[in-house]
Amino acid sequence: MTLPSDDSVNAYTFCVELKSSQWFLQKGKMIAYYGRIDFNGIGHGRLDRLLRTSFHSPLHASDWVVAEGSGKMLLADRAFDVNSYDLDNGNLTIRSGNLLAYQPTLALKQSIVPGFLTLIGTGKFVAASNGPVVFMEPPIRVDPQALVGWADCPSPCHHYDHGYMTGLMGGLRAMTGIGGASGEEHQFEFVGAGTVLLQSTEVLMAEQATGAVPAQAGVPGGHGGAGAPGQPGATPRLPGQLGDLQRRFGL
Repeated sequence: MTLPSDDSVNAYTFCVELKSSQWFLQKGKMIAYYGRIDFNGIGHGRLDRLLRTSFHSPLHASDWVVAEGSGKMLLADRAFDVNSYDLDNGNLTIRSGNLLAYQPTLALKQSIVPGFLTLIGTGKFVAASNGPVVFMEPPIRVDPQALVGWADCPSPCHHYDHGYMTGLMGGLRAMTGIGGASGEEHQFEFVGAGTVLLQSTEVLMAEQATGAVPAQAGVPGGHGGAGAPGQPGATPRLPGQLGDLQRRFGL
């Protein structure tokens, strides 16, 4: 009774209240719950109607479940900062590993930018970040490692500083593929109206490989993320066209 409803418990934990309702939840992000809540994997026959309107990312289907029922559910992610955000007829693209949960009033789609997902519509979602989130307006260039996502603005383009492409170190890099790169010469460039979400560090959150099977309950991706084929944490290849997409984008 003392837990908040759809609000933060502290900087690292968020409480979702279900009232005979449903939320989409990334596997491994629920740490406890009160009440009567069921968790069903994507592809469950009874959820077909919900999936037609709210989930359109086949490459991530094995990483998500639907929580439904009545009660309070606590979400967290390895002591990272966790916050909720509201979209009002909006369009937000977010790094896939940072998105923890969202209401079915939002539609999730596969972004054309590898490693990102797009939420469209009106509703609430919960996301994690390595440090507090900073909101910036374009035009802006950002370090890719600090980028959490962007809302209501065009997808970014890659920007490489002139010194990265030319000069003595640029020639060395062209011939050998090594040398002269500190990591600051490459940025994502945003233009137009909208909002860019940045985490206050350049250290990315370690992400679970798409479709990885946990080696142990509660440990996404096993002990070291994606591993060798047949080993815990390896990314299974999907058949047919989905497998072709994985190979094409290096997933």
